[in-house]
Amino acid sequence: MKSDALKRLPDQFFAELVRKTMEVKKNHDDVINLGQGNPDQPTPAHIIEKMKDASSNPLYHKYAPFSGFPFLKQAVADYYLRECNVTIDPETEVAIMSGTKTGLVEVSQCLLNPGDTALVPDPGYPDYWSGIALAGAEMVGMPLLPENDFLPDFQKISKDILTNAKLMFLNYPNNPTGAVASEEFFQQVVGLGQEHSIHIVHDYAYGAIGFDGERPISFLETPGAKDIGIEMMTLSKTYNMAGWRVGFAVGNKEIIAAINLIQDHYYCSLFGGIQEAAAHALTADQTCVSELVKTYESRRNVLVEEASRIGWNGQAPAGSFFAWFPVPDGYSSEAFADLLLYEARVVVAPGNGFGEHGEGFVRLGLLCEEEELREAIKRIEKLNVF
Repeated sequence: MKSDALKRLPDQFFAELVRKTMEVKKNHDDVINLGQGNPDQPTPAHIIEKMKDASSNPLYHKYAPFSGFPFLKQAVADYYLRECNVTIDPETEVAIMSGTKTGLVEVSQCLLNPGDTALVPDPGYPDYWSGIALAGAEMVGMPLLPENDFLPDFQKISKDILTNAKLMFLNYPNNPTGAVASEEFFQQVVGLGQEHSIHIVHDYAYGAIGFDGERPISFLETPGAKDIGIEMMTLSKTYNMAGWRVGFAVGNKEIIAAINLIQDHYYCSLFGGIQEAAAHALTADQTCVSELVKTYESRRNVLVEEASRIGWNGQAPAGSFFAWFPVPDGYSSEAFADLLLYEARVVVAPGNGFGEHGEGFVRLGLLCEEEELREAIKRIEKLNVF
């Protein structure tokens, strides 16, 4: 009964991870879940209060403008000017979305035809694959390797592939590796996109989460970036608003118009109260963001130090709220993840779920208190695999 498009969809990797986790939880109430990317902190109180107030506005009880209220688009533009020194036209260079997961799937249907090629990071966020599959396009992975700081090496992509490529997904700070991009790298990306007419979609979901005093740069800070691409950002990670489902895309006017067009057919935009609270989050005092980053950095330090103590030597992430650690000799990613789940009751995400080049690693989330991180490492230590 499924359409051909649905049959092309990849298996939902995280659904199986959740199934296994729930199976263990039936018999144990002490599972430590480091496997998912669901923020554990509450939405800041001032954002919640704004939502409460806005919910009583009768204007928001009607359909919102299909492309979003102008005040939210202006808030997005203000945010980019303040945080990235990038000028955004709120009328033509902003698309409001019900979370960027939606946008990352939609954009392939906006820009790809059957037979086109899309370049994706490997390892990378699996939902990039879904939109490409629905569009009937072909996917080519760009290996992210430790020896290249988890950045793709464009010199190793054949000219034939680059000629046929119409779209490239990038994501820095990176999920799952925690790597960040440099100005020089984004300059390469813009040059490549211009030379081969490749649209760039930069997933900036973790853009506010950088460590060691460094702010992760926006792709749009690079001269020429808006000529060829867009950036997507979500409020889920920066403001602990994952359940609110609000994000946006900014950049190239033609791509933004295409996203707004497809969303005109899918949605009636977001509840106005959420839009007002989102605008408030973007423009109000940002102390809550800096405090959140401090929390994640402290957790990162605890995880890396404790893992090193038992001989598990992983690279400290430079951004995001994930760590990307190698599995011990003799184990595949999935076998090691299963060992931790069933023997130590610690959930991690096996790296092969993020692509072929994720094999040999597991992803750990920094989404629980420091004592839980310490306890997780103590349990792993007892397995005597390092």
